[in-house]
Amino acid sequence: MNGTTYSILSPLCRFTAIPEQKAAVLRILIESYRPFTVFRERLVATADLNAAAHATRTVCNLPAHRDVVKETLISLGTYSRALVPEGGGNYQLEAASLLNARQVIASACKDMTIAEGRIRDQLGPVAQVVLVPDRDAVIVPLADAPIRTNNRDGAGAVQQAGNAVESHIAAMAGRMEINITGAHGISQKLSRFGGTPRRLPMKLVHIGSYLGAVRNAADHGTDADINNAPWQIRDATGLEYVFVACSFIAASIGIERNDPPAI
Repeated sequence: MNGTTYSILSPLCRFTAIPEQKAAVLRILIESYRPFTVFRERLVATADLNAAAHATRTVCNLPAHRDVVKETLISLGTYSRALVPEGGGNYQLEAASLLNARQVIASACKDMTIAEGRIRDQLGPVAQVVLVPDRDAVIVPLADAPIRTNNRDGAGAVQQAGNAVESHIAAMAGRMEINITGAHGISQKLSRFGGTPRRLPMKLVHIGSYLGAVRNAADHGTDADINNAPWQIRDATGLEYVFVACSFIAASIGIERNDPPAI
């Protein structure tokens, strides 16, 4: 983290679309987290949670109170299924091999590879070439979106694909030397492509406005226009949004390249 900017330290962060994947990722990462390994070793040796937490705090030089250390590591351990509650405040080590968690991630990798291939097909060969420098910001979240719809997370799909669209608009603005400083979100950034001459045709701007509106519905909580209720995003809407996003990105790249207009 640098100020308010966060960066991903592990590619495993991509595999968090469903709870099983989240638990598997955490199980793999926690095995190399020294406070947890120390805590687990002391728990096996003493069968005493408080003693294990105290030893962990001392060995790892942790500033937090012993009880905070204990509750945090128990929470991480039980969520990742590295620790199994027995009742009465007692825990045992998970007997299942770490291989199980790795198999979950291997399956997720296969799903992601298939999804990315489908997204590339939707974008077309020209857009794929243009987007090479922006793969992590555009293609990866687009590929994650259909996986989320398969897991009944329409809102998550819209958020991921919406992030991809906004990243694409920002990159395109840079290539076309359009100033988007101070413009937030898809619609505000698109408004900077107006003027004389107009840099994007109005039909594409309207499609982008749809993408911005649906993304706001998925991401911005309650809406005053519907009595301060939140929008529920249908799974079908999430999937549709991904395909419209791909069409918008491919069409806008075509306009940027002065190719025959196609949508």
